[in-house]
Amino acid sequence: MMSQFHTNQNAGRVMKPNIIVILIDDLGWKDLACCGSPFYETPNLDRLATHAVQFTQAYAACPVCSPSRAALLTGKSPARLGITNYIHNGEGARGRLIDAPFVRQLNHSETTFASLLKAEGYATWHVGKWHLGEMDYWPTTHGFDVNIGGCAMGHPTYGYFSPYNIPTLTDGPDGEYLTDRLTREAVHLIQSHKKSHPNQPFLLNLWHYAVHTPIQAPEELIEKYRHKAKTLGLTQEDALVEGELFPVEHKRSMRVTRRTVQSDPAYAAMVENLDTNIGILIDALAEESVLDDTIIVFTSDNGGLSTAEGSPTCNLPLAEGKGWTCDGGTRVALMMSVPGALQGIRSDVPVISMDLFPTLLEIAGVNQPRDLGCDGKSLLPVLNGTYSTDLDSRPLFWHYPHYGNQGGTPSAAVRKGTWKLIRLMESGEQRLFDLQSDPGELTDVAAAHPQIVLELGALLSNWQDEVGAIYPMVNDAPKF
Repeated sequence: MMSQFHTNQNAGRVMKPNIIVILIDDLGWKDLACCGSPFYETPNLDRLATHAVQFTQAYAACPVCSPSRAALLTGKSPARLGITNYIHNGEGARGRLIDAPFVRQLNHSETTFASLLKAEGYATWHVGKWHLGEMDYWPTTHGFDVNIGGCAMGHPTYGYFSPYNIPTLTDGPDGEYLTDRLTREAVHLIQSHKKSHPNQPFLLNLWHYAVHTPIQAPEELIEKYRHKAKTLGLTQEDALVEGELFPVEHKRSMRVTRRTVQSDPAYAAMVENLDTNIGILIDALAEESVLDDTIIVFTSDNGGLSTAEGSPTCNLPLAEGKGWTCDGGTRVALMMSVPGALQGIRSDVPVISMDLFPTLLEIAGVNQPRDLGCDGKSLLPVLNGTYSTDLDSRPLFWHYPHYGNQGGTPSAAVRKGTWKLIRLMESGEQRLFDLQSDPGELTDVAAAHPQIVLELGALLSNWQDEVGAIYPMVNDAPKF
């Protein structure tokens, strides 16, 4: 599928690669067949994985969307950016603590990989969800020449079927499906660009709104998975388990509800439709003879939604999901298909959203300014098979000083090697897990390894100080 970069005979030099970053909203780490899904069907992404490096220990920078998106664009951790929660206009949640304040836009003082690539001659396009601030902070203010569908919206408020009422996307004919439309827009950009600027590389951010709620898909696909679930003996009643009360005042009468098996027909249909559209995009690249010159990155902004709001997917054996700092909330699918790099390889090197920033710049031959404060590390050594153990042993950090809509409480975490420490901000309790023997974070072994708790706890605290992390306040008058 991928070959070495083509030589531009007119310029007498090696052309820079095109770059496509496909970011899916709320896709769980096991929501692709090639990642282990027993229910969802994803033949196109499975095929892409055979021509890519698939990272089995990939993490989002945050268990919710806006922070991870900002981190991917800038290479900075959410805590350093101050964007630690999904961007919304309401007040913070209250439980035993009160949510920490946070920055509600990607500030113009931040440098994105789009702006750096644009300065190097790339055409830059954003198609799909943005969710990084109001109009003054939309994609065209952050290095993108074109913005189709990106705005302040965090999900399609009016649903996935036209009319969408998205301010940066014209409505299609009644009943048009949003994921299909965004893919067509992306394909049109590629086709038009090939005709008008055949020698200019492009960056395409294709950030689908799928598979975020509302869980809606074409009816014929939903019926396919209803039949499949019935054939497999899967029922919604058996899949959902009611748990504890929510730890926040505004949801105190509700219970966390966990999905224990992938069986939701509408969600499965959304995943298959998404996969079909990725196949359409790849076919278009091949038809325009640019596939061999194009980097394709595929990943998600956080873990799958598994404990609330319908709990449409299941992340087991990983614990919990979106809105939690457990691995189910932060582990994501990640594959990178790069011209001239390894293909069909599964890497268990722990990586995180911020790593994409320096990786893409290095592959494109773009110098990264030294004063940016990038928290990521280039993955090019992994992609070409020359990496050393420094990537395996570096610590990865999370700081989420908020009550997740899905039941999680304010917490921070650090992973180093196979060890992961989670610090609960309500109590200060520190829990330790060995992810190699206990990927589901079922057994807290802090008491058995006090020295590791001390070391990881110090690493986490020092990092929080270094990035200027903000913390929640004590709620002096909790209503429960």
